[in-house]
Amino acid sequence: MSQDLIRLVEARAKKENVSHFEIGDVVNVHCKILEGDKERVQIFNGVVIARSGSGVREMFTVRRIVAGQGVERKFPVHSPRIAKVEVLRSSIVRRAKLYYLRDRVGKATRLAQRRVERTDAQQTVAKTMKRGKKAAQARRAAAAAKQAEAQKSAE
Repeated sequence: MSQDLIRLVEARAKKENVSHFEIGDVVNVHCKILEGDKERVQIFNGVVIARSGSGVREMFTVRRIVAGQGVERKFPVHSPRIAKVEVLRSSIVRRAKLYYLRDRVGKATRLAQRRVERTDAQQTVAKTMKRGKKAAQARRAAAAAKQAEAQKSAE
């Protein structure tokens, strides 16, 4: 009985248009803030270092450096106070949690950037270009397939 009630409340509280972001992405989090009777949007910029929970209870942690001091904020993904999450840059990471960035300073906090290829309606993410004979063959094969597809659509 109580599980059904929890599921009902969670289904009602879940946001429909949640933006897609991953660990290691540099994001702008647009937070709605009430000041008296006025509401304004404040932007918190930083690197997503963790995601936790699932469903409506999902949270994410964003870290940034302000005046030489590390600042972290946790946000609920489905909160009505979050206007939007804007992804500025994606990074290649091999961890689910980037807590090791807390111990690093300056250039050591940089993450390898993920190259983003954008098409008209969709967005596909590819890792940075690899080197070597096999990678070159794969690039040539992909280019030939793309060219054949372009010729086929032109006919």
